[in-house]
Amino acid sequence: MKTKFLKFSMILAIAFAFTSCKDKADEANTSDAEAAAVSDSTSEKYIVNTSESTIHWKGFKPTGTHTGTISLDNGVFKTDDGKLHSGTFLIDMKSIVVTDLEAGKGKEKLEAHLMGTVEGKEGDFFDVTKFPNAAFEITSTESIAAGKTRLSGNLAIKGQKHNISFPVTITNENDMMIIKSEPFTIDRTTWGINFKSKSVFDSLGDNFIKDDMELQIVVKAKKA
Repeated sequence: MKTKFLKFSMILAIAFAFTSCKDKADEANTSDAEAAAVSDSTSEKYIVNTSESTIHWKGFKPTGTHTGTISLDNGVFKTDDGKLHSGTFLIDMKSIVVTDLEAGKGKEKLEAHLMGTVEGKEGDFFDVTKFPNAAFEITSTESIAAGKTRLSGNLAIKGQKHNISFPVTITNENDMMIIKSEPFTIDRTTWGINFKSKSVFDSLGDNFIKDDMELQIVVKAKKA
């Protein structure tokens, strides 16, 4: 009986591990910051429509996940020969919203903790009073498949800048350009966001938050 129980437990563990790996988004390639891409003066300019652009995020802990959105502050892209070549956008870190909790049931508390507006917990996550914006600047683009582009750029969070690379789909509808990434993960500790990280702090037990943070970028920009 004990042997059967052990075998069943092993099967469950393997199945859980397989499902977890399958459901996990691919990690973005991360490296040192690089020089930003520069376009010609004749390049076409696109201005980001901040009301229709957003970044979706997901955080992980042993007991589940939290999801939410962050808005963009502004942004500009340039195309050469009709293809995205350079650009930047600012991320409004004061716009962090939690979408998996209801108002009055932990939503506001978690949002305040993430933004660092709780006294004594300013530096746990994003400390938006000190760092109100994050930023992304394109360093290169590369066609990788039909309709797919590998977008590389410097992501700056809390004063630390690193290059990340991830696949996106770029579509054009009339004068609008839409850039939509596949979900991808980054290691938050690379940008010094170390709160309850098992790779940074010992003896956390099950009271930890995973280093992986999932992002999906949806940006709409209109030709100037």
